[in-house]
Amino acid sequence: MTTIAVTGATGHLGRLAVLALLDRGVEPSSIVAAVRTPASAQDLADRGVQVREADYGRPETLQAALAGVDRLLLVSGNEVGRRASGHRNVIDAAKTAGVSLVAYTSILNAGDTTMKLAGEHQETEEALRASGVPFVLLRNGWYTENYTAALAPTLEHGALLGASTGEGRVAPAARQDYAEAAAVVLTGEGHEGQAYELAGDRALTLPELASVIADAAGQPVAYAPMAADEYAGVLAGAGVPAPMAEILADSDLGIDRGELVTDRDDLRRLIGRPTTPVEETIAAALPAAAA
Repeated sequence: MTTIAVTGATGHLGRLAVLALLDRGVEPSSIVAAVRTPASAQDLADRGVQVREADYGRPETLQAALAGVDRLLLVSGNEVGRRASGHRNVIDAAKTAGVSLVAYTSILNAGDTTMKLAGEHQETEEALRASGVPFVLLRNGWYTENYTAALAPTLEHGALLGASTGEGRVAPAARQDYAEAAAVVLTGEGHEGQAYELAGDRALTLPELASVIADAAGQPVAYAPMAADEYAGVLAGAGVPAPMAEILADSDLGIDRGELVTDRDDLRRLIGRPTTPVEETIAAALPAAAA
């Protein structure tokens, strides 16, 4: 029986990936939820999923976490500046454990994007190539949830803020879509060596996104473009760590360069259905944002 591990399994994407594996009929005992704090995965343990401690920054936890694992979803970490080294620790542990396939959640257009956010993803992709471990790249585009996370202040001020000029386009998809794609790859065959460019079916400008939010909320919402440094300052003022605030502002400039869209339909093909419309994700997030 194939054993599949998911790192970061209590994070937003990792947890959805575990649930997607269960939905695809994978036996719970064949799934390893590799997490920094096992107690936070009690709900998964209650469903029969194996829960093991795995901290990217503590290599000694990774060997035990990956023992007996056949396939691994390496969900990228969230500690800016420390992600590449942590990912290398996981890759080294996977090699030692004899993992037969590592699926890594990279970033859309990682081969040529110049976004600051891409740097550590590009380092990780190179580490995978050098490792000799069989791998597949899940180059995830923007999550629609990147915007719904700030829906409350967007509605409060009637403004969607960003550093894009408003001319560039982004093709977001629901986090669930990306999780389902990962589950398809982990349970399927023929994916080794592939680099999937994953994004939503519809590309839209940030002014168009603001209009979608306005229609869903039934109130005026306009896109308010800002200079990148100004936008980074707003994000930092809202509690986003300064390094991440700068990266997010720079990512909006990547929208203008066309780096968060793709002409490939890899995501739709993998999940076997259209990607979740942004309208649906925004509508689902409205009650919490309005509370």
